[in-house]
Amino acid sequence: MARSAALAACLEAVLGSRSNANRVFEILELLAGQEDEEDLLCAGRACSRLFGALLERRELLVGPLPAEEPSLAGDYSAEDKYKVWMRHRYKECVDCLAELMGHDAFQVKELSLCTLMKFVELEARYPLIKVEWKGSLTFPRDLLKVVVDGLLPLNEDASLLISRFQEYMEYDDIQYFVIKAVTESIGQVMQKTKERPLPFYQQNVFSLISPINMPNKESDMVKFLVKQDNWEELKVSKLQAHKQAFEKMWLSFLKHKLPAGLYKKVLVILHDSILPYMNEPTLMIDFLTLAYGIGGAISLLALNGLFILIHQHNLEYPDFYKKLYSLLDPSVYHVKYRARFFHLLDLFLSSSHLPAYLVAAFIKRLSRLALTAPPEALLMVIPFICNLFRRHPSCKVLVHRPNGPEDISEDPYIMEEEEPSKSRALESSLWEIQTLQSHYYPEVAKAAAILNQSLSEMEDDISGLLELSAYELFDKEVKKKVTDVPLEFEQVQGLFGKKNDIFAEHFSLD
Repeated sequence: MARSAALAACLEAVLGSRSNANRVFEILELLAGQEDEEDLLCAGRACSRLFGALLERRELLVGPLPAEEPSLAGDYSAEDKYKVWMRHRYKECVDCLAELMGHDAFQVKELSLCTLMKFVELEARYPLIKVEWKGSLTFPRDLLKVVVDGLLPLNEDASLLISRFQEYMEYDDIQYFVIKAVTESIGQVMQKTKERPLPFYQQNVFSLISPINMPNKESDMVKFLVKQDNWEELKVSKLQAHKQAFEKMWLSFLKHKLPAGLYKKVLVILHDSILPYMNEPTLMIDFLTLAYGIGGAISLLALNGLFILIHQHNLEYPDFYKKLYSLLDPSVYHVKYRARFFHLLDLFLSSSHLPAYLVAAFIKRLSRLALTAPPEALLMVIPFICNLFRRHPSCKVLVHRPNGPEDISEDPYIMEEEEPSKSRALESSLWEIQTLQSHYYPEVAKAAAILNQSLSEMEDDISGLLELSAYELFDKEVKKKVTDVPLEFEQVQGLFGKKNDIFAEHFSLD
């Protein structure tokens, strides 16, 4: 409390008379001390009020900042010397606050962030950049870059501080210059790593840029922190410039090797939040093909982006169906992204012009993997297979093959073959689906039995089955109304009361 009162008195003295200007060091020394958390908070608030007032009163030098000692000894007027001197103190304050964004205590970090963003707003309104020609931009980009660098530490997770910063990203001008600053930061940091991932740094960058909401049209860009007189002429007010900066930022981020977990996070939002706002989405081809080749869940997620590029931007992907076929392994029935994968697989196999051998290979592999799949996945994949038969009637030989292999060991289908055309799927039969007709879960057995009948021409709607879970199945079974089933034909009297009971003939329980 005493410290707070002392700082308040010091603040009043500095703002009240220039003869007390040297007392600013009392505040700055406390801010640079970085010892007691409460002292830091008091000093931070004092600096916020002090330099906020000086910016509003225009008592800091406008234009390039000269070296302190030569300028004070030079021919400057007393007014200019004061402004130069105080501008240097302001710079020291900014440097201290930037360093405190890496402090252990979150309250100190938050205060430093909010104070710096207050200075950004005030510098935007009362520029320290000299306007040399009409149309020059006076936004404090360098100060905002200091903030962005503080949000992107190399060795710690800054997601909590970044979430606090998101409220400023609602302003279109702040968002634009943050995008520019992030692009610059990625170039400076990642070129030093020699292709090694920096998990904390890259995760922090993703946390900062993934929530960015790009406007759909220029008329949506209405919220700016501050507007200059010639605002309409500047790039920051143009949607095209925002898109170019957004595209450059993501391309610079994705050209470096990412940790596996981050690949998944990027791919989950790629088709909705990134590709639609790029001027040239085809520039993502390299990233998507690389991700598609990694395998596992990452390849499944890369399908979404590839689907958009193939169907909307005429991307030609060699051996696409061969790679898609190789993604079918036991995990596809268990992964978190199962619904998305089967939705896309359904789209890729929807064309009636696909060769029969290719579709048959997909049907056969899905059926073989179904033998070890959970019931909730089976209730989705059996109608999925039936839909493939409806689209490709030539594949029905898999169901109706009277002279097929009598024993499973004689099945000609080669499960390990990576090339669908060499898997001999069309020579096989769907004994796997017949096996599922004896499944322990009655609903699966009932669904598998449909292939014993002729299929209707109307395709089954599987959209409601894609996200079916074990919990839903269990809940459905628990809520079923069970009718009473007779367990005995003759009503018994007592423990051994049946008619003609041999025990009752020889023993009595009286």
